[in-house]
Amino acid sequence: MSVENWPAPDRVLLPDADPFYVPRAGFERSAEGTLLRWRPVELAAFGLIPLRVRAWQLLYRTTDLNGVPEASVTTVVAPADGVGAGAPLLSFQCAIDAISARAFPSYSLRRGSRALGTFAHVELLCFADALRRGWAISIPDHEGMLGAWGAPREPGYRALDGVRAALSFGPGGIDPAAQVGLWGYSGGGLATAWAAEMAPTYAPELDIAGAVLGSPVGDLVSTFHRLNGGLHAGLPTLVVAALRRVYPDFEALIDTHFSDAGRAVLDKAAESTTAAAVLRLARYNIDRHSSTPMSEVLALEAMLAVFADLALGGRAPAVPLLVEQAVHDQIIAVADIDALVERYRAQGAHVTYLRDRASEHLSLLPLSTPLSLNWLADRFAGLAVTPAQTRTLRSVLTLPAGRRGLAELGRTALRVLFARPLRASAAGQDQRGQVGGVRHAA
Repeated sequence: MSVENWPAPDRVLLPDADPFYVPRAGFERSAEGTLLRWRPVELAAFGLIPLRVRAWQLLYRTTDLNGVPEASVTTVVAPADGVGAGAPLLSFQCAIDAISARAFPSYSLRRGSRALGTFAHVELLCFADALRRGWAISIPDHEGMLGAWGAPREPGYRALDGVRAALSFGPGGIDPAAQVGLWGYSGGGLATAWAAEMAPTYAPELDIAGAVLGSPVGDLVSTFHRLNGGLHAGLPTLVVAALRRVYPDFEALIDTHFSDAGRAVLDKAAESTTAAAVLRLARYNIDRHSSTPMSEVLALEAMLAVFADLALGGRAPAVPLLVEQAVHDQIIAVADIDALVERYRAQGAHVTYLRDRASEHLSLLPLSTPLSLNWLADRFAGLAVTPAQTRTLRSVLTLPAGRRGLAELGRTALRVLFARPLRASAAGQDQRGQVGGVRHAA
């Protein structure tokens, strides 16, 4: 099957209304990661401020959690002056944390999109710093066209196949043998964990140097019980709305135990961006519209099988991991991440785990960005891996590598907000392999 070169779009359509996302018949006979179609796109911060970079969207063949072929899209971004020789590829998994196609990064990062309330706009100010370092970035729609937030395995498949497609995409200028780094935060950290777990068997040919898991959820069931009825109740409601699309047994239980009003709440949540759902469903208790308490529904035998399928930590990533978590996180319990780290170590994974006492869920992403990128730069440079240990810090900024690059991150964010070109800077390239503070202090 030949690769289709689509013209630059003249207007922005939602993914479920955009023919670019629909593969040609017979695509399923292609190998996983096969590039099917591409087009240049314009990106923008908050849909309004032009991002001065080179960017394309790639449609590629991948698979769902059951091994059924499907197509997905990744957004590939390069510095305004192109990718230099030997530059690595960063696969950044956004915290999509919603079901609506409006929240997919391939839409929300486009110039002219209307996607206020998606976390990708905030994350852009962080991952754009990788462009200053001369790296290319792949940003997959890791939830797929169903928006299957919380589904196991398939976010990893989509991220890894997005990397395969990006490496084979000639106009991107990326070396087909480039080193790869994985990074994501919150819901993106969950997707990154799945990519790290699935890589040894699903994509062993990829040269993945390391993975950074920022607050990677750890235990969806625990998170549901803790957040249901609280200020962030919209998040577990979104997960329920997503998983009913993935597991027929779960959908049958929802139909049996939920009232019409309860199903309407789930349907409305499925149309919302993350922030809109959180604001609208604050203090919502899902038991309000269930004839049986959700704690009892979730304890049914059919549900136990689903939750066993959802659990992270059953496979050992073959690459070193850096895990970052706020001790006082109001959304993701530090105990859940502690347990996930122990499961990984029990499987033989190499994990450096940093627990931050000063941050909470939203602040840890920007504060840990320099540390995350510097740690990956060390991995790309082939330097000694960070010690496999757990440390509880006053702040990640107490580490030399946590502070190094913080000013550059601020300058990069300002360049984004003032629509200045994002080019590989000498300062950014000089940081490659010069972050020994992480090795000795973490």
